[in-house]
Formats: sequence, structure tokens, C-alpha cells
Amino acid sequence: MTKSLSPHSGDNDVSPESPQPRETMASVLQATLGVPEETKRRVSISLDAIQADEQKHGDHSSPNSINSRYQYTNPSFTSSEGGINGSGPPGAFHKRPSWADLGKSCMHNSSRKSYSLDDTDNEKQEDSCWFWFCLKCRQKEVGPGWEPWFWTSVCPHPFCPSYRHVARVVSHFILGFLLWGILYTLMGHDVAPGGQLFNIALLCISANFGGWVFRMLTIPPLVGMLLVGMLYQNIGLIDIHPPYVKVVATFRKIALVVLLTRAGLDLDPSVMHKLCGTILRIGLVPWIVEAACVSCGAYWIFGMPWLWATLFGSVVAAVSPAVVVPALLKLRGKGYGIAKGIPTLIIAVSGIDDAASVVAFGILYNAIFSEESFTYTLLVGPISIIGGIGFGTMWGLLSKYIPEKEDPYVVPIRILTLLGGGLIAVFGSEYLGMEGAGPLGVIAAAFMCSLFWSKQGWEVGENPVSTAFEIFWMIFEPILFGLTGTQIKINEMNPQDTTMLGAILLGSIVARMLITLIVCIGAKLNTKEKIFTGFACMTKASVQAALAPVALETVRKMQGSDMEVEFARTMSLGCILSILMTAPLGALILAMTGTRLLTKTKASPAPPQGWRRGARPSLRDITITDEPMDEEDPEPGPDSERKEESS
Repeated sequence: MTKSLSPHSGDNDVSPESPQPRETMASVLQATLGVPEETKRRVSISLDAIQADEQKHGDHSSPNSINSRYQYTNPSFTSSEGGINGSGPPGAFHKRPSWADLGKSCMHNSSRKSYSLDDTDNEKQEDSCWFWFCLKCRQKEVGPGWEPWFWTSVCPHPFCPSYRHVARVVSHFILGFLLWGILYTLMGHDVAPGGQLFNIALLCISANFGGWVFRMLTIPPLVGMLLVGMLYQNIGLIDIHPPYVKVVATFRKIALVVLLTRAGLDLDPSVMHKLCGTILRIGLVPWIVEAACVSCGAYWIFGMPWLWATLFGSVVAAVSPAVVVPALLKLRGKGYGIAKGIPTLIIAVSGIDDAASVVAFGILYNAIFSEESFTYTLLVGPISIIGGIGFGTMWGLLSKYIPEKEDPYVVPIRILTLLGGGLIAVFGSEYLGMEGAGPLGVIAAAFMCSLFWSKQGWEVGENPVSTAFEIFWMIFEPILFGLTGTQIKINEMNPQDTTMLGAILLGSIVARMLITLIVCIGAKLNTKEKIFTGFACMTKASVQAALAPVALETVRKMQGSDMEVEFARTMSLGCILSILMTAPLGALILAMTGTRLLTKTKASPAPPQGWRRGARPSLRDITITDEPMDEEDPEPGPDSERKEESS
């Protein structure tokens, strides 16, 4: 009977279960694959990490389990006859070898001992596109847990979800069914299938699923959510009419509060103080230029009055953190742009942009729809700015002392206090007729809370309150973008108007990028970093989705003229078109150009101020890399090898 050899074996037969020195596996792989000298250190670290991870989970260097962690294909496994051990045509580039193939090749070249190969059906599955797609969708569960004894046989990973994931989804369905039953007993037909509230809930669930699909395709999920809303509206699956128009508007305002609170919590007070001039210059000057370009185009081409045109431009000019931040997270994890704090700069610029758009929208909205005197309309702008900043400062100062920082319930109290303060600011300012004060108060309150909490030991953007509002955004993001998509009715769209809107938006984006390059002079950025900053500041999404339908709903509620309805529809269409044009394209451009335009930090520095840390790295993330070292990297000498060996 032929003995099966472990990749760790040397001259004697060793059982796969017996522990071996970690250096043996690395040396076997290096000798067999012909790994270049400059990558031996990376391979050794990868194998050490994998073996430590296996021992931690009780799998002890099992060849099959290690084989499932990563896959590779190397022509070194093809013999002179072609293929693996002479199978196949000469020079054939075969599929990824298993650890059994690895051991066989090692022994064939050294001790010439025989062994048995396992069946290769699993390898064929792992080489398929379907396997990689499932692996991308489902990561293996870690940590202690329980599952039925038959689960791994009936539902193998990654083709089927884990028992924990299935149980979680079933529990969500049970909770949703219980909530639906309670609402049905209270509200009756509107909650039944076909009712308005049921259709709205179904839209939000479908938007969440659409966002997940687009996320798997590495496209911002908000695009999928928006398209789901448009699909529901144009095939007749939803038709929102009173009294649920007000409910939808309320959901949209709550989503705006969550969005602006997150923007305020992400601003680092120390960085804002240090780079105040640079942030204001890069944030406001290009914003003014883009808003002016859109306003002029709307005035000259669509015949909008200047107030309506400026309202349109102020909404479109906002930068979306929902698109920029995920792309910057990936680049930061690879060490790009950290040395000069470019992620911090862009986040601060997007926050300033959002604040400027929201304040300008509130003031212009009040000027268009207010029935007060001209003098009051003229004074409401400065009053809204002063009132919003004053409310935010007062609420932040209150959060410093209430609750007491050592209170065991400090986290939930702070979460509810900040959320309640934001809601009362938005709804209260609307009640008082000063719509611009509320959103500004939300950002100011979140920023002041972040300032005082950081002095008490909480990290900026990395504290329980920030985490809670990230969860809130996960809930309200599909609601916001799904409902915004329902504003578009394709049969009512004029192709000529759509083309002209696209041209206006494209011209304004190009103008903004050029102005960004100019105002970045003096910011200690090189040309490539300036270009990247311009690309990052072109994306639109969250603010446009939150504010675009407001004017249209107000005109319909006030029974405005047909001309005003047309202006509001054009504005809503332009905002949604700006999202579809810039969100997926911006995410793609940032992913493709970030590694080429930003400078990579060689060492692993501490996170820069104002930037939240990513998830804790796992040993499962360490894999074999065959990429050559950067030209700037010095050759690893004996001293560095000894340091790494000791660590």
C-alpha cells in the first residue's frame, strides 16, 4: 500500500497530523515553485501565518485544509514530458496543484518515494468561476459555533451558506413576519399585499438586495438601490400617494439626519484646525464654481429663474462620502496616500461640501417657497446660519457633561441624545420656517460632540456612537435611494432634455476638476495627488438623493404652476442623472488610479489623524504573493532577516 506523504516530509514518512517545524513547509514550497529570492520572505511569512491559523482552529497543518486557503498555478509543476508528471501535452499550463501534488513533486525531485493522489473533482470545482463567485459572496465563519452534523456534507462551503448565516436570515424573516402581523392587526389593508405600506417595505427590501448585487460587482451599492426604485416605478409595482407621501418624506429626512451626523463625526477637530485654510479652499472654491456652472446652464438652456437655477446648482455641487470613503479605505489599507494625509483631507472636503450644499439649499428653498415679506426672506439666511451653528455648539457642550463619561449607560444615552438632537433640529427648523438651520445644526452638533468626546478619550470616527450611526445608515441607505429612484418616470422624460442635462453636468464636473487642480497649489501635493483629489471630488450620491425630491414634493403639495412642476422635475432628474454618471465611474476611477497617483508608504505607519482604523487584520488575509518587490525597496539583508525571524 502506498503511503501518503505530507508536504512537510523529509527523508522519512511522517504522518500529516504530526506537528512539524514551520520552516520545513516554507522551504518545500520555495524549492518546488522556484520562488525568487526577493519573495522568499513573503512566502515564509504567509506559510507561517497559515500554519498558525490552522493550529489555532485545531486543524494542525492538514494538507487539505491548508490547500483550501489559497490557490496558485505554476509551470514549475510541469515536467519535461508536459503537464504534471508527464500528463498532458508538453508545455501545458495546468490547474492549481493540490498539496498532494506538491508533496509528489518534492519527493520526485528528492527522495523519489511514491505516494497516492486524491481525487481531483474538488480541484476542478475550485478552479471554476462559480467557485470564486461563491467564495467572494460567502466568507467562512470563524469563532466558536454549532451546526448540525450533516450540514457540511449537504451544504459545502462556499457553494452554500453556513448554518449560522442561514439561521440569521431565518431569524430576520421571523422578526419581519412578526412585525408585519402586528402592523396588519393595527392598520389593516395598507399593510396587506398590494397595500401602499407593504409595497414601500417590499421596495426597501428589494433595494437592499440590489445594492448587495452591485457590491459583489464592485460597483457602489447605492447605484443598484437607485435602479431598483426606478424599476419599481416604471413597471407599476409602486405608486406612492397620500397619505404615505408624507411618510416617505419623513423617512428621507431621517436618512438625511443620519447622513449628516456621520459626516460631522468623521471630521477630526485637530486636523480641521491644522488644515483649516487648505480644507476650506479645496472644499468651497470648486463647490462655488461647479454650482455656478450648473446654475448658468439651467438658466440659459432650461429657462429657470435664477433662484431655481441656483437651488439646482447648490444640490448638484455636493461631494458624496458614500462613494469616496470605501475606495479610500481600500487604498489606505494598502498604504497609499497616508504620508500626506490625503484620505483625511478628502473626507474633510466632502464634509464641508455637504454642509455648504445643505445650508444653501435651505436658504434658497425658503426664499422660493416662503410667503413672508422680502425683508424676512433676506434676513432668514444669516439667521439660519447663526442659529444652526449656535444649536450645534450648545448641543455638543451639553453632551460633554450629560451623561457623565463614566456612566455605565453612557453609550446608549449619547447615541439617543445625538440622534434626537439631529431630528429636533431638522423638524424644528422646518416648523419655524428656517430650513437651512436644521441640517447645519446637525453637522455642527456632531462635530462638537466629536471634539468633546475625543478630549475624554474616545477616538474620532472610531467610537461606539460612530458605529451605531453606521448601522443606522445601513438601514436607511436602501430606503433613501430606493425611494429616490421612484421619482423618475421614463415615459415622462424628454430625450433632448436628458441629453442637455448630461452635457451641463459633464461640463460642470470638468470645470470643478480643473479648479481643484488650481486651488491645490500650495497644499504640498504633487501633480498626481492633485489629479487624484480632483477625481475624488467629482462623485455625487447621498446629498443629491436626499434633497432632490424635496422641491418636487413641495410644489405638488402647494399645487404650484405647471412651470414650477417642470422646474422641479428637471432638478430631480438632473440630480439622479448626476448620481448615475459619477457614482460608478468615480468608484472605478479611484480604484484604478489610486495605486498609480498616490505615494505608497513603505512601513506600516500609525493611522493618520482623523482616519478610522479598518477591521483587525486576520491571518486568513495573508496569502502567497509572487509580485516583485518595489524598486525602491532595499534588498533584505541578514540583519532584517534576523529581525523578522525573531518577531
